[in-house]
Amino acid sequence: MAKVLSHYFKRVFDDYQVLVQVNPEDFTGLELIIHPDGKVEKTEMEFDEEIFEDLEVDEFKTCSPLEFQLQASKA
Repeated sequence: MAKVLSHYFKRVFDDYQVLVQVNPEDFTGLELIIHPDGKVEKTEMEFDEEIFEDLEVDEFKTCSPLEFQLQASKA
């Protein structure tokens, strides 16, 4: 069986960034909040089936897995 690849999203706010990883199979993932001082908060998340629509409404854009993993390694 093929491995399901996570989807990655990013939104830049005035003074921080939020990156989100979503596993589309079980709607679990991670949220990273990157503060202006470089501090990274990592939170395990459980999403609902509407997460992709919610992210679009909230103006999140897709981002690369590499960018997400680089930031996650700082958490």
